[in-house]
Amino acid sequence: MSSTTTLQKEGDPTDNIGEGQPSDGLKAGLKNRHLSMIAIGGVIGAGLFVGSGGGIAKAGPAILISYALVGAMVVFVMRMLGEMAAASPNSGSFSAYADRALGRWAGFSIGWLYWFFWVVVLAVEATAGAAILESWIPAVPQWGWALIVMAVLTATNLGSVASYGEFEFWFAGIKVVAIGAFVIVGMLAVFGVLPGSDNPGAGFAHLTDAGGFFPNGYGAVLTGVLMVVFSFMGSEIVTLAAGESENPRKAVTRATNSVIWRIGVFYLGSIFIVLTLLPWNDKSITEKGSYVAALDSIGIAHAGTIMEVIVLTAVLSCLNSGLYTASRMAFSLGERGDAPKAFAKVNSRGVPVAAILGSTVFGFVAVYFNYAFKDTVFNFLLNSSGAIALFVWLVICFTQLKMRGILVREAPEKLTVKMWLFPWLTWATAALITFVIGYMFVDDANREVVTLSTLVAGVVVLVGVVLDFRRKRAAVQG
Repeated sequence: MSSTTTLQKEGDPTDNIGEGQPSDGLKAGLKNRHLSMIAIGGVIGAGLFVGSGGGIAKAGPAILISYALVGAMVVFVMRMLGEMAAASPNSGSFSAYADRALGRWAGFSIGWLYWFFWVVVLAVEATAGAAILESWIPAVPQWGWALIVMAVLTATNLGSVASYGEFEFWFAGIKVVAIGAFVIVGMLAVFGVLPGSDNPGAGFAHLTDAGGFFPNGYGAVLTGVLMVVFSFMGSEIVTLAAGESENPRKAVTRATNSVIWRIGVFYLGSIFIVLTLLPWNDKSITEKGSYVAALDSIGIAHAGTIMEVIVLTAVLSCLNSGLYTASRMAFSLGERGDAPKAFAKVNSRGVPVAAILGSTVFGFVAVYFNYAFKDTVFNFLLNSSGAIALFVWLVICFTQLKMRGILVREAPEKLTVKMWLFPWLTWATAALITFVIGYMFVDDANREVVTLSTLVAGVVVLVGVVLDFRRKRAAVQG
């Protein structure tokens, strides 16, 4: 097992992990401002802008509870991950920690599943971005735009980790400024104090004036949870990126401590504005999208175009981070002997070229499937990766339960970030995630997704267990 997957004892020559140059060949090219913006923007995906209208239509104002429940779950998971990442920053993050705490099979399984999730996301986001670009410049076909954006961001990631960080700094910055402005302007309009607003401002009345706060019943909150949970995926990226930063422990600690207000402002805050500007059953929310409908109600000119630019930025940000994340997970798996050794090699700039190209190739193949076999092969890929986010969070819970004991025993001084109310809150979070997964099996809209995702996960775990058994047997025989 690589030295980066174990905790270092005080006085060891590699004890400076997390402070300065990484010990695995990667370069510490991400600046603090890069990490700060990656941490802030990592929780803002295109799903927030595009998918929130459907959730509002299903649950009404109660969708706020759905967002709050999922937000709390993510906060707790990030706290657990922050505890481990602050103690031992690693490009493999939770996969490397699962390797150490639960066994080689666990690190192998969750690492490859996470890689699979992101390379499928590459195809989804490339296609979404291409659709917007084609509507602006129809001379280039949609598949052409998909190839262009994939090629450009692949080149960015191949350049250096600093170029990835710089692109993501600006992509995330645009998202953050856009939502921040939306919340401020929207709040002024809600109370009728925004100059020139077409919305008279009803205060908080719209939260209850169209059938109450629970217009579709209490059960709609759970349906809302299933609809919004996947828009939160990506908050853990900062713990992978921290391994290539100037001061990983400081960056992870700051990101972990700020996740509460980030989710509170960007998710709960922006959805709250939509629900107070318009009745939840206003048809424009589903027809135009929740944010466009809210901006239109205020009288903001060209609201649709503005949101297209912001959504495109979110898509490019997700593509950029997805390629980075998939390549670093492939790198970590290669370093631990769970992927081709070429994936663990870096060039003179500290870039894992083979890991990036390997992830990109699968991404390009997935894009092709999206156009050529959308309803068969690509639909299978999409559904079989849909619940992996929940599996990752669940593994983080069980890993942290075991890693806390290892940390206390081997390096208690590195416990600079601690999970609250350990172990009770960790167990409660694991129970909530398990409940959500179980509820997906009885929900018609999500049954196929969770079933296929579970089958794929089962196959990958089986492969991991078999490989682990063979390694142990070979070690005994050797």
